[in-house]
Amino acid sequence: MKVISYNLRKHRAAKELEELVDEHEPDLLCLQECDVAALPDEIGGLRLADATQGNRLGLALYYRTNTFRLKDIRTIGLKKSLHDRMLKPAHERVLGVRLQDIDNGQELIVASFHAAPLTALNSLRRNQIKAALTELESMGAGLPILMVGDYNYPVFKENLGQNVRDHGYTLTLSDERTYTRYRVFKGHYDFATSDGFRIDRIQTLPQRSSDHRPILVTAAID
Repeated sequence: MKVISYNLRKHRAAKELEELVDEHEPDLLCLQECDVAALPDEIGGLRLADATQGNRLGLALYYRTNTFRLKDIRTIGLKKSLHDRMLKPAHERVLGVRLQDIDNGQELIVASFHAAPLTALNSLRRNQIKAALTELESMGAGLPILMVGDYNYPVFKENLGQNVRDHGYTLTLSDERTYTRYRVFKGHYDFATSDGFRIDRIQTLPQRSSDHRPILVTAAID
C-alpha cells in the first residue's frame, strides 16, 4: 500500500496533485492546508472520501476505489493551542477513514493529521498525537492504524518516539528532511505513526511549490 501525505501550504500546491498522483500511483492521498471548497471529487483516479468543514483550510483524504471500500469517516477536534484560540485557524486536526481491502476483506484505518503550529509547545502536540490515535482506535477495535501528516515537531523526536511507543505505536521518519524553508525550523515535520503496519519506506519527494516536501509511505499490514 502506498500513501502520499502533503501539506499544500494554504492550497498553493494543489495544482501539483494530478501530476503527483500520476507519477507515484498511491492508493491513498492525505492532504493538509487545502482549500476544501476548491477540491475536486477525483484526482488521478482517487476519489475524495471526505474533507473537514470547520475551516476553509483543512484536511482531505482520497482513496483508490478499485482497491478499497469506504466503511466509515470521522473528523476529530483536538486540544487547542493559544494560536488556535486567538486566530481560529483550525478546529478539526484529524480526518480518519475506515477502509476495507476489496481483495482480501481486511479492514484498516488511515488518517490525515495536522498538529498545532510551532508557536505551541511540544507537550501540546504530544497530547494531540495521543488523543488522535486514541480516537482513531474507537473507529474499529484492533484494526491496523496509520496516521500521516504534518506533525510540526522539529526537535526532540527521541522523546516523541518514546512517548508514541509507550502508547503502543511506532513513529517512522522519512529518508530526508521534509521542511527546509527556514534555517532554524528545518527538519522532519511530515512522518507517520502506526500500529499493525510494517512501514517499508517513507520517501521524501522533491520540493515543489509548498514549504513542505510531500512524503510517500510504503506500508503493509503485519
